[in-house]
Amino acid sequence: MKTLYLVRHAKSDWTHDVPDFDRPLNERGHSNARGMAKHLLENGFNIGCFISSPAKRALTTCRYFAETFGNSNIKKIEDLYEPLLEDFTNTVVRIDDEYSSAALFSHNPTISQFASSLTSEVLEFPTCAVAVFEVDCEEWSQFEVAHKTLTHFFLPREIL
Repeated sequence: MKTLYLVRHAKSDWTHDVPDFDRPLNERGHSNARGMAKHLLENGFNIGCFISSPAKRALTTCRYFAETFGNSNIKKIEDLYEPLLEDFTNTVVRIDDEYSSAALFSHNPTISQFASSLTSEVLEFPTCAVAVFEVDCEEWSQFEVAHKTLTHFFLPREIL
């Protein structure tokens, strides 16, 4: 059994005149990212592998989670910025099997679409939302055909 976490980046700051890729988190985004990571840790969740879009707001969100879980090893995947649906699947099937859990940090609208494609529910990800899926497989390469169960969907407004 594997566990997949899908995390939309925390709230970004639109007041800076920078390209979309370089947009930082705003104050609430920093607070929510720290708080959501802490919530997961304190409730017994475990993340072994951290994979992020290289965009500043996603990578910063990912760093808060990685630090909270005592892990500084973050893999940046270009395809998670402005991703297509298949970019998520292609990323998941390449995760090293030594990890029983992994978190992907990315952007809307595609992260919502991908999460919804894994369940019978329509999931809309506000910033810093986290979906947790149990994936019934021994190897990540089996992800596409494995049964997936949404076990949790955390929204910052409901827990922070």
